Amino acid sequence: MKRFDLEDRLVDFSVLIIGIVNNMKTSKAGNTLANQIVRSGTSVSLNYGEAQSGESRKDFIHKMKVVLKELRETLVALKIIHKALLYGVEADVTKAKVENNELISIFVKSVATAQSNL
Repeated sequence: MKRFDLEDRLVDFSVLIIGIVNNMKTSKAGNTLANQIVRSGTSVSLNYGEAQSGESRKDFIHKMKVVLKELRETLVALKIIHKALLYGVEADVTKAKVENNELISIFVKSVATAQSNL
C-alpha cells in the first residue's frame, strides 16, 4: 500500500465518521458521543499527516502510536453508538467498524515494522 493510498483511506474514514455524527440521534448521550467520535475519528487523518513529517524515526513511531490510540478510541465509541442505537444509518456504523478494525491492523503492523527498523 502506498503512503497516499493510506492517507486517502484515513480521510475517507474521517468523512464516514462525520457522516455518522451528522445522522446521529439528538440526545444527551448522542451529543456526547458525537462530540467524542468526531474528535477521535477525524484526528486519525490529521495525526497521520503529522507523522509523515516526523523529525526522527522515534518521533514517527510516537505519532503512529497516537493514530493507533485514536483508532482504538473511535472503535469503542462506534461500538457504544451501535449498541445504544444512537445511529441514524446502521450500515454506516457497521462499515465504519469494519474499516476501523482494518486500519487498526495496518497501524499495529506499521508500528511494529518501524520499531524493528530502529
